[in-house]
Amino acid sequence: MHIDPLEKKWMYVIGFMTAVMIGSMAYAAIMLNMHPPSNVETIDPKTLHLSGEFAEDNLGATTNPDGSVTVRMVAARYSFYPQMIEVPADTDVKFRITSPDVLHGVHVPFTNMSTMVVPGYVSEVNTRFSREGEAQFLCNEYCGLGHDYMWSKLKVVPKG
Repeated sequence: MHIDPLEKKWMYVIGFMTAVMIGSMAYAAIMLNMHPPSNVETIDPKTLHLSGEFAEDNLGATTNPDGSVTVRMVAARYSFYPQMIEVPADTDVKFRITSPDVLHGVHVPFTNMSTMVVPGYVSEVNTRFSREGEAQFLCNEYCGLGHDYMWSKLKVVPKG
């Protein structure tokens, strides 16, 4: 079978690009310990607000005995609950977020806080905020006509 020399060159280029991409993913997984999220925790989206961890009284930020903070939130059409979260700067923060209705995304601009919230699952993100000030939680997954108005505030206060 005859293969045109130009096609052969492109086959080599594509093979090289594929090897570089697979190599970089393997390097990130092995050397940098970067893996896709693996916290697979299910929850009944119809009853999550009635009792348990995501009941209305349990939402918000709580300080753990080790000094870290756990934030529980619900992303529902067209708002995040609670509307205001306050966390200390330079403290480990664990976000636990779920949704009773449709797919949402949670993103805090200029930080590494970003996750997808799937109904029936609990999304968990660990992060740390180094700068004090106010930021917004934004929904970065289209969730309906009120999507543009879906936001909440994050206030990072001095530690202590």
